[in-house]
Amino acid sequence: MYELKVITNFSAAHQLKNFQGACENLHGHNWKIEVHVASKKLDETGVVIDFRILKNHVNSVVATMDHKFLNKLEPFSSQNPSSENIARYVAKQLAQLLEGQQINVSRVAAWESETACATYCP
Repeated sequence: MYELKVITNFSAAHQLKNFQGACENLHGHNWKIEVHVASKKLDETGVVIDFRILKNHVNSVVATMDHKFLNKLEPFSSQNPSSENIARYVAKQLAQLLEGQQINVSRVAAWESETACATYCP
């Protein structure tokens, strides 16, 4: 099994509804997103996927959240924009972009600070 990792960042505001704590207030983060994709095979050039292509896909997903109020975006209008849900959202959106290729999203981590992240493994 081969696994690649790319990292990107975005900034956004959110608030966690029914949270019982400071995060229920409007606040923001500079999220770091780590994406891992895996494949059992390499393509004819000997790579899983060109890093440039993978980064472009990841950046296109993250761009939908950058400098936004996440609670107003789908799917976060119906669920809290927690780091857990952000990681799952990135994984699902990226999986759609990679559909038809022999590449799977193996995990996505959404870091909301230097010391705290949530990871989603599809």
